[in-house]
Amino acid sequence: MSKLKGAAAAFAFMLAPAVAPAQVSDEVVRVGVLNDVSGPYADFAGPGSVTAARMAAEDYGGRVLGKPIEVIGGDHQNKPDVGASLARRWIDTDRVDMIIDMPNSAVALAVQQVGRERNRIIINTSAVTTELTGRQCSAVGFHWVLDSYALSSGITRAVMQQGGKSWYYLTVDYEGGYANERGSEAVVNAEGGRVLGRARHPLNTGDFSSFLLQAQASRAQVVALANGGTDTITAIKQAGEFGLTRQGQRLIGFFVNITDVKALGLQTAQGVVAVDAWYWDQNEETHAFARRFAERHRGAMPTQYQVGVYSGVRH
Repeated sequence: MSKLKGAAAAFAFMLAPAVAPAQVSDEVVRVGVLNDVSGPYADFAGPGSVTAARMAAEDYGGRVLGKPIEVIGGDHQNKPDVGASLARRWIDTDRVDMIIDMPNSAVALAVQQVGRERNRIIINTSAVTTELTGRQCSAVGFHWVLDSYALSSGITRAVMQQGGKSWYYLTVDYEGGYANERGSEAVVNAEGGRVLGRARHPLNTGDFSSFLLQAQASRAQVVALANGGTDTITAIKQAGEFGLTRQGQRLIGFFVNITDVKALGLQTAQGVVAVDAWYWDQNEETHAFARRFAERHRGAMPTQYQVGVYSGVRH
């Protein structure tokens, strides 16, 4: 895939700040894929991201700076302290040279701090908060694929141009959700719209009924889901049961992936407005890559974030 190809010089340069110019921690270049393995974000990242990273290493030739590339995976359990602890162990004990992925912005910020302290490359491909390149930026931290501004502002502007002037936000209660809400609300206010309310829910919520009733009672034209993974899936399913869209409210998702649509089914997902940075059947190149990936990952097409891991490792 020409759009995802990197160069030896680029990868060597990225590794350089981790220890010393043209050196790695030992005789192996280790890439750690840190993400949610069994929780709400496992489907769009999880083991599929490890598969994508290994494909990138193989496509690159399996070696960099004359040393073999090894890819390992770890579960941050959506807990910043767990993610930071695992990152420290990887760097201090397991000689990991670069850490990538990090769905969950709170975890990503914690891991980026570890990278800053230990001078290791951190590539955030699944976290969305703009804090990663804003107030909490790092000289060895990279934000790959997209961020909350890209996710929220474009879709908000498009929906407002179609008549969606009043908004209600259903937001997961941590930085990734807040970032998407902030980005969208800034556009709503700038374009002369109104925010009629918001509700915050815990990560991995099983019952959205009280939140959806509040959204329904607000009579907002648009109900925006600033969450992801199984939270998005559950909220969309239950919104259908409550008849939100049948009563004229539009449902949009800032963080909807192809895995979510498959889990929902076409009928349930119908009418949901979403944005995606990469689609497997967009052209011949994306189709060919997706088929290769699917052969190694239970027949599933890659998500935008799994492709982001491939791109980040390859570069």
